[in-house]
Amino acid sequence: MARYHIETYGCTSNRGESRHIEQALRDGGHHPASGPGDADVAILNTCTVVEKTERNMLTRAKELEEETADLIITGCMALAQGEEFREAGVDADVLHWDDVPQAAMNGECPTVTPDTEPVLDGTVGILPIARGCMSNCSYCITKFATGRIDSPSVEENVRKARALVHAGAKELRITGQDTGVYGWDKGDRKLPELLDRICDIEGDFRVRVGMANPGGIHGIQEELVEVFAENEKLYNFIHLPVQSGSDDVLEDMRRQHRVDKFLDIVEVFDDRLDYWTLSTDFIVGFPTETDEDHAMSMALMKEVRPEKINVTRFSKRPGTDAADMKGLGGTLKKERSKEMSSAKMDIVADAYESMVGTTQNVLVVEEGTGDSVKCRDGAYRQIIVQNASEHGVEPGDFLDVEVTSHQTVYAFGKPV
Repeated sequence: MARYHIETYGCTSNRGESRHIEQALRDGGHHPASGPGDADVAILNTCTVVEKTERNMLTRAKELEEETADLIITGCMALAQGEEFREAGVDADVLHWDDVPQAAMNGECPTVTPDTEPVLDGTVGILPIARGCMSNCSYCITKFATGRIDSPSVEENVRKARALVHAGAKELRITGQDTGVYGWDKGDRKLPELLDRICDIEGDFRVRVGMANPGGIHGIQEELVEVFAENEKLYNFIHLPVQSGSDDVLEDMRRQHRVDKFLDIVEVFDDRLDYWTLSTDFIVGFPTETDEDHAMSMALMKEVRPEKINVTRFSKRPGTDAADMKGLGGTLKKERSKEMSSAKMDIVADAYESMVGTTQNVLVVEEGTGDSVKCRDGAYRQIIVQNASEHGVEPGDFLDVEVTSHQTVYAFGKPV
């Protein structure tokens, strides 16, 4: 039987794919190695979200090739840019996620199938509800790897969620390239129904919904927010990547929404939920972004004031339409990124400052540094409890904490 080593980079969906691969390997009697040097086969699950990541993946692939007997490369960069590894002279099999277990050690392992049972990561259960998306963004290379949306049935996903809870999951992370379009390939948008059904599962656990593009959520926001309002198991958290405050830039990006749709969704959640977290993303320095467009993004961020904000500088991805556009200078992108990131920190700090002095019910999700634990409150905001052993708290516990202070992007709490 084989000894394997898996390394995973990128998003939660990628980590979920790796766990499916690892379960199939273990089901086939194979065992994890202590490191790549002791492995019969190393598996590199890659990310390709920005150019810097791509360079890091190539470097790591070359290192692993030297360290292990056989190398399999999978994940988004492998599927979208597999030729990059070959051109770099990396001796490896470049495969789709589903083909990895069969290929490892000459097919001794069973192939991952849709009915693979879930695998826990501590107290966290990762549930990819679908693969692929319905978008055709001009800058995105991931779509070449994942393809169009492929949605298992609600019943199948509920079964997997129930298995995770029965196995001890206290936090279920609903993931996908775009959770908002779950079910579109079957003729209907099923996310509200799926979340409602998952929350009906018996047990004490919490549910976090992963990235949902505004174009997929708009039109079902009223139904969706009711599911949030009626189910305490759902974190009041939604990740809606707007990417720009300019409709002209959104059109050039080929996003499926415009600013007014994004604002419609935010308004509905503001009206219905008293305490919730909006997470969003901005791409700074898209090739057609003017000074006025950038100012519109800044204004939108300051108007909506999301509690979590990801700011990314645009980088060209090979094979995408945006790669053929004349880019902006690196200095200009850096200046715009610095301005937006500075404003972001002020906005996020204000959100956590407003929590100081309040009492929040939290789930202890994982261990932190030293004798601390990382917790999430009802809006998925992070609260650190220090001296955890003194308080007798550990991952999987629910408790009330008083928020005593904050460190800009997270708070500190004391059990009460």
